[in-house]
Amino acid sequence: MADALRFEFIAQERIILQDDVNLVQVPSASGILGILPRHAPLMAVIVPGEVMVRKEGAEDRYFAVGGGFMEVRPDKVILLARSGEAAEDIDLLRAQEARHRAEELLGNARDSAERRQAMELALRRSSVRLKVAELRR
Repeated sequence: MADALRFEFIAQERIILQDDVNLVQVPSASGILGILPRHAPLMAVIVPGEVMVRKEGAEDRYFAVGGGFMEVRPDKVILLARSGEAAEDIDLLRAQEARHRAEELLGNARDSAERRQAMELALRRSSVRLKVAELRR
């Protein structure tokens, strides 16, 4: 592989991916970040969203991430996430059910602002999982 960087995507429960890649795109608190080999060192807060990984000679891979932190070095990217899942591992039916439950809970929310915020986050996570699952098709 001509120009590559090591990408390590580690969630609380398991290692999602460890591979040499050419490009990593992640959702950060300041917007979508695209990381190429020899990128300047960087630390970033990662928000729930879609991660895309590009590797020479292979199809782009997509992952759902539940937020976390990322460290970028010129030759390595480490993504430490609350949760993560490859598109091909997402159960579409289960993700749809989770989104419907989150929408219902949010629609009926009359509780504290903190509870409402937690329900909005659950809705966002389930929506991200559905979007990433659709990308594998």
